[in-house]
Amino acid sequence: MHIPMNSYPNNEDLPLISAESIKKSFGEIKVLKDISIKVNKGEFVTLLGPSGCGKTTIFNIITGLVREDEGKITIRGTMGYMQQKDLLLPWKTIMDNVALPLILKGVGKSTWEARVRKYLPVVGLEGYEEKYPSQLSGGMRQRASFLRTFMASEDIMLLDEAFASLDSITKENMQKWLLEMKNRLNNTILLITHDIDEAIFLSDKIYVLSQKPSTIKKEISVDFCKEDKLERLLSPQSLLLKQEILGLLG
Repeated sequence: MHIPMNSYPNNEDLPLISAESIKKSFGEIKVLKDISIKVNKGEFVTLLGPSGCGKTTIFNIITGLVREDEGKITIRGTMGYMQQKDLLLPWKTIMDNVALPLILKGVGKSTWEARVRKYLPVVGLEGYEEKYPSQLSGGMRQRASFLRTFMASEDIMLLDEAFASLDSITKENMQKWLLEMKNRLNNTILLITHDIDEAIFLSDKIYVLSQKPSTIKKEISVDFCKEDKLERLLSPQSLLLKQEILGLLG
């Protein structure tokens, strides 16, 4: 059962995303065997697992693009979905690309222009309003894609391997930038990745998934260096946690 967005009672103690005993098959292929996750308001939660284990299927079920076979999904709030590729429209300016979710909702031009201009400086894109995607670096295009996702929803952001296509230096810079944006925008993020280091660095909570048919092997609360996650980059605790996760995935 998939409970539509915004239909859940307004209680701050309830999770924004709740998935209970989700199962999904495509024909004879069993993809999700038993998936239960919770994402609370303001959390940064990661689904970590090997390629092909069904992480994107979970996202598609959460957004309602795919129906679960069994189980229950409850969503409180609206969602924006950012995929691995930035998917910016090459014939539109950065301003128009970022504003696309608002335009599709029928928001008036003066309103969406004001809203986008408010956030362009926040993500470091002020002055690039009239540029086209081909004129921006990979990292800057991802910033534009992130802001477009935020325009779709200030409540919940679903990030599907958001930085996987970037080189290692740009990727690390974008991860740091993402944490800064998370602190400034105070939103809720659910991330898909198969990068263990990325999951440990960014997350408040990690769900480690098995190979398909996928189950949750362990729910891990990343409770060290929470006030300054940059300290995790050189923390011995990060190495110990990585060893634990490698054991779970091995």
